[in-house]
Amino acid sequence: MPSLPFHTLDVFTQTPFAGNPLAVVLDADGLTTAQMQRIAAEFNLSETVFVQKPVQGGTVRVRIFTPTLELPFAGHPTVGTAVLLAELGLAQGGQVVLEENVGLVPVRLEQQSGQPWFGELSSAIAPELRAADYDVAQLPAVLGLEPAAISAVQMASCGNPVSIVRLAQPEQLSAIRFDAQKCRALLAGSWAHGLYTVAPGYEGEWQVRFFAPDLGVGEDPATGSAAVAFAGALAAADLRADAREELRIVQGVAMGRPSQLFASWEKRGGVIAAVRVGGYAVRVTSGVIRVG
Repeated sequence: MPSLPFHTLDVFTQTPFAGNPLAVVLDADGLTTAQMQRIAAEFNLSETVFVQKPVQGGTVRVRIFTPTLELPFAGHPTVGTAVLLAELGLAQGGQVVLEENVGLVPVRLEQQSGQPWFGELSSAIAPELRAADYDVAQLPAVLGLEPAAISAVQMASCGNPVSIVRLAQPEQLSAIRFDAQKCRALLAGSWAHGLYTVAPGYEGEWQVRFFAPDLGVGEDPATGSAAVAFAGALAAADLRADAREELRIVQGVAMGRPSQLFASWEKRGGVIAAVRVGGYAVRVTSGVIRVG
């Protein structure tokens, strides 16, 4: 029975046992899609990455799986894989380019002495925004909140569509009593894969929670793809022709896995020129997995 090396990392944190856990399986060229899906289900993390040889001129080809399906793009797998490549000495010139199903995703890497690696991805595609395609009147029942708590709803994607649900106060995030069954029914047939609930924090901070039961993820401690989509939505709403904004996003607190994500966007001549999200990652385990 062949064995493949793997590593796990905690992403969007500088401290082990916080952030969002990620498994990365190396030398995965010989695996079938079915084998990758079974291995992802075995790890049972929000995402598992399989690293293969590049085919489009990137540093490596990666495929990203939840416990139930393959994703075209995801943020914490992208950042975590890039950081792992840097730790293994496979990143050149402070950058890697990951070949994902969404396209080529560049990741800038940096490290200060004695600190974990920091990775910042740039979205491979421009943000796409849509109005909600489901009955938003059902959201309070899904989240266990009063209707007045929800101030706005919008869908957005930079490769992984989510529904952004804005709440008026950060205290309302901790008051959420999420109903996974009602969420599955609400989003059945929707473009969006999950609910990204956001509330303004303090000094420019955003506090968020993300729920995606149809992806096999009840609640996610850190969601880079949703953060970059949210940054894109903020950029689109800004009426300035030339602008740049940075935002700090705090997630995972309610789960006991606090995470910090650093997102940014740029507009030039009224056009969104770049949307990015980054954070730290730390390696937690290494080993081999037997493949049947």
